[in-house]
Amino acid sequence: MTAFEDEHGTYIMNSKDLRAIAHVERLTKMGVHSLKIEGRTKSFYYCARTAQVYRKAIDDAAAGKPFDTSLLETLEGLAHRGYTEGFLRRHTHDDYQNYEYGYSVSDRQQFVGEFTGERKGDLAAVAVKNKFSVGDSLELMTPQGNINFTLEHMEKRQRRSNAGRTGRWLYCVDPGPAGS
Repeated sequence: MTAFEDEHGTYIMNSKDLRAIAHVERLTKMGVHSLKIEGRTKSFYYCARTAQVYRKAIDDAAAGKPFDTSLLETLEGLAHRGYTEGFLRRHTHDDYQNYEYGYSVSDRQQFVGEFTGERKGDLAAVAVKNKFSVGDSLELMTPQGNINFTLEHMEKRQRRSNAGRTGRWLYCVDPGPAGS
């Protein structure tokens, strides 16, 4: 193997993320009762989304439903270092490692904020993690299910705002059921 270096260095021990979701049915039939989410630097958004997707795959397998390939697409949208099925399938050794880059290859889904529980009338406080704006299509993740919506209004603590910036707290219309 030839090692290459870019402006950030080389990536000799930069393993790809394990993605075994297509094998959940087979694993449950083998008697596996627990799955672990891997990730050295994963956010709680990544963990929540991944757990949600695997939960659906497990429930589908238990109900005898065929594998839902849209689950692969959902995981593909998360920040990741490339995926491998590890030792669940035979691969060449190069398929386990990412030798090309040291950063995530996807940013289709982005964690923009967390509801804090604080309320101001019909608005809910959000701790901003990434930039978002009025008019953006967003998805609220809740234990009861996800809600897709377009953000129509938000306010800073003292005045109206059209954009959320990292580190700030904003008030946004809460599209979820009461108490979410």
